[in-house]
Amino acid sequence: MTTLATTLTPARALRLALALSLGAAVSLGITRFSYGLLLPPMRADLGWSYTLAGGMNTANAAGYLLGALMTPALIRRYGPLRLLVGGAMWASLFMAASGFFTSAPALLAQRLLAGLASAWVFVAGGLLAARLGALQPERAGLLLGLYYGGTGFGITLSALLVPPVLLAANARAHGWAWAWWALALACMAATAVLGLAVRAMPAGASPNAATSPAAAAAPRSGVHRLGWALAGYAMFGMGYIGYMTFVIALLREQGASPVGVTVFYALLGAACVGSARLWAGLLDRSRGGGPQALLNALLGVATLLPVLSTAWPVALLSGLLFGAVFLSVVASTTALVRHNLPDAQWAAGISVFTVVFALGQIVGPTVTGWISDGMGGLGRGLVASAAALWIGAALAWRQRPLGR
Repeated sequence: MTTLATTLTPARALRLALALSLGAAVSLGITRFSYGLLLPPMRADLGWSYTLAGGMNTANAAGYLLGALMTPALIRRYGPLRLLVGGAMWASLFMAASGFFTSAPALLAQRLLAGLASAWVFVAGGLLAARLGALQPERAGLLLGLYYGGTGFGITLSALLVPPVLLAANARAHGWAWAWWALALACMAATAVLGLAVRAMPAGASPNAATSPAAAAAPRSGVHRLGWALAGYAMFGMGYIGYMTFVIALLREQGASPVGVTVFYALLGAACVGSARLWAGLLDRSRGGGPQALLNALLGVATLLPVLSTAWPVALLSGLLFGAVFLSVVASTTALVRHNLPDAQWAAGISVFTVVFALGQIVGPTVTGWISDGMGGLGRGLVASAAALWIGAALAWRQRPLGR
């Protein structure tokens, strides 16, 4: 470990974390969050209710749950590097397939399969980022933040890519399909770069995790002691996904122009990238649930802002605050696992957090859509999302560090 830590220079560690961040860009930034930009034109074209529109991201989250449950076994069999790149390839193909269907069942199936592949990418990449951090412990928070902040690259790219494609394909039947294909090409390009970059990963950062049955089973006895953090993370999954699914639709209802939507979403994505350094020190110092609690509370405020005011500066502040915080909640759980569990248990520990995250995301979009179909519309749905985030903050606050 000492030899590896000395040969892995800080500059090389940063480059590798940035390379890994392309996996986060594909798995969440594009595969999941670009749908918020496509929801309004697809709903108008296909006559969906908000419940069905939210159900598309529920299907994606259900696939994510299945993928998270499969990931520990797949990592033991193939290793995290192969799973990372292979999952990104499959996610790209499923994104492209979404442009060839208009029936709701077929689109639900595509969203589910894309979620399945994106979980493989996200968990494998998170494990590799955690192991990079173990080789450079004094920079671990920053390296984790850079990986998860890669989601912001995908969000920003989606914001810059989707509106022009929708405008260019406006005269075509189901013009939104062209946006799916453009996003799929972006995913494939990122996957190609990712595949080349991960070859430089040091051997100590990419072992086959939890290769023995004892190592695979051991995390169950440790992770259950992180129950408050797990419960808070489930509520985070429920609350944040409501915002990311419906905030663009709300802004469009409030009169935002296509250019305004692009600026809002690009700003949110840029804030995601910048959040890596913003919260790195907090993630390095704290071993309990305090960071998750603080970040959940801030997200609740960001979610409520566009409901309380239709002023455009308030909407931009909401996007900026949300982007600067939400991926750091994900990074905080990886840091919690790294601080409190032995490294042989990290892969399964991260997977357990991913499972409860997925459970929250399964519930969140459909419930928010169902509430939004009633009186009060999308504003009332986002109020429910903010409430879920604040409940998550209260639960995570009760998590204390574990003795090792």
